[in-house]
Amino acid sequence: MRGTPRNIRVGLSTASVYPQNTEAAFQYAAELGYDGVEVMVWAEQISQDTGTIAELSKRYGVPILSIHAPCLLISQRVWGSDPATKLDRSAQMAADLGADTVVVHPPFRWQRKYVDGFADQVMGLEASTGVNIAVENMFPMRADRLFGKRTKSAERMRVRGGPGRAVSAFAPSYDPTDVDHPHFTLDLSHTATAGMDAIELADRMGERLVHVHLADGRGASVDEHLLPGHGTQPCAEICQRLAEQNFEGQVVLEISTKHARTTGERSMMLGEALQFARSHLGVSAGDASQP
Repeated sequence: MRGTPRNIRVGLSTASVYPQNTEAAFQYAAELGYDGVEVMVWAEQISQDTGTIAELSKRYGVPILSIHAPCLLISQRVWGSDPATKLDRSAQMAADLGADTVVVHPPFRWQRKYVDGFADQVMGLEASTGVNIAVENMFPMRADRLFGKRTKSAERMRVRGGPGRAVSAFAPSYDPTDVDHPHFTLDLSHTATAGMDAIELADRMGERLVHVHLADGRGASVDEHLLPGHGTQPCAEICQRLAEQNFEGQVVLEISTKHARTTGERSMMLGEALQFARSHLGVSAGDASQP
């Protein structure tokens, strides 16, 4: 995690432009001056096709920084039903596209074979591909979803000082530092929903933190992915710490713009998020070194 602040590249997750498509993310990234994109592999066919993604990267002049493996519930059938195969294909896709990182969630508890072999698979893929397999912090399913998913549940957690009753769908837990993985992704929307201290989690991740999903949350029982600075998470402080520590990884904006009424409004939101990141990282447009 050592280098200079100029090495901190700020990317855009293709998920941030939903319900627009993957190509739209490349276009926004090029127009707004992002340093690259993170490709979320999901049901859209383009997101699954290495050749098409390479062509988009070339057409728009936007590098691929990372690949997000298809491990959401809504992408359970992408690339078949075997989660280990999905991770293998994600790592190969990243290697073929020159991406540094694959973001992957901890296994679900019911994926027993995958759970048993996950840590070894992560280690093996890093050795065989040279790509960082960065396991991401997640969040539990909270009982207070029944009492209001957003503002009400956020207020309940604030009053309680924690998320209250919750069940983890992940094994061994939603905190990836419970396992000695070589690399981690820190997601600041997930820390909000989980009621975790983001600074303490970043400290536990230490020099194995190579990837950050910069977003915000208020502590609601659902994953909000607000623009940084619009919630309760220490987004600015995390960015400043990364700069002070000469972080060499990537910061990717993974925010929700699904309520934008026009493409112009979505562009403004994505531009605001980029400006927030660069301002607090101390990186100017064009400063980040290319891979």
